[in-house]
Amino acid sequence: MAASPYASPMEKSWYYLHRLICAAVLVFLIAPILVIIPLSFNSVPFFTYPMPGLSLRWYEEFFLTYRWQGALHNSIFVAVSVTLLSTVLGTLAALGLSRPNFPWRGAVMSVLISPIVVPVVITAVAVYFFYADVRLLNTYAGLILAHNTLATPFVVITVSATLMGFDYSLTRAAAGLGAPPVVVFFKVTLPLILPGMISGALFAFITSFDETVVALFVTSAEQRTLPKVLFSG
Repeated sequence: MAASPYASPMEKSWYYLHRLICAAVLVFLIAPILVIIPLSFNSVPFFTYPMPGLSLRWYEEFFLTYRWQGALHNSIFVAVSVTLLSTVLGTLAALGLSRPNFPWRGAVMSVLISPIVVPVVITAVAVYFFYADVRLLNTYAGLILAHNTLATPFVVITVSATLMGFDYSLTRAAAGLGAPPVVVFFKVTLPLILPGMISGALFAFITSFDETVVALFVTSAEQRTLPKVLFSG
């Protein structure tokens, strides 16, 4: 949007300066990614400029070897499973915490979001020793549950933020008109909190897909994920 024709010279100067600053910040954030992309065509396994030659060897290795494709499939399977599970559990938890008569709301919320605060290496060590006792090490179920612990807090936070402005008179009106609780949820509550659920689901997927430390502790070669292969490489 252009500057207003009635703006003063100072306002016009600030208008263009503000956009120049925003563009500079955007370039500063994106530049490292743009610099790394050409290195994927490097002919040698070192990050060096200038590049001694161009090659597609790394793309060929990624797309045509089981090591990378198997890890990619594992990451997608685990991330999708974690997204579905954490979205359901996080939404239910947020709905329960949003009730005005919920006891110890602050304490329960602190426990639910603690995986975000606690360093991930501590969580990984704790999960490792717990899984060793219950025999969940080196299993897909164990990895999904561990990632779900890390991803669910994001869903709880985003859905809880959506529920802060929720008008509960709408649900009471629907119930007063004879709608059962299930219909009230799907027809009234769900459409209103859907943006928070989608945001939380995206955060959950990214958290699981990009997680490395827990995967290093609780998985074997059969459950290796893409970040784990990247780390070992």
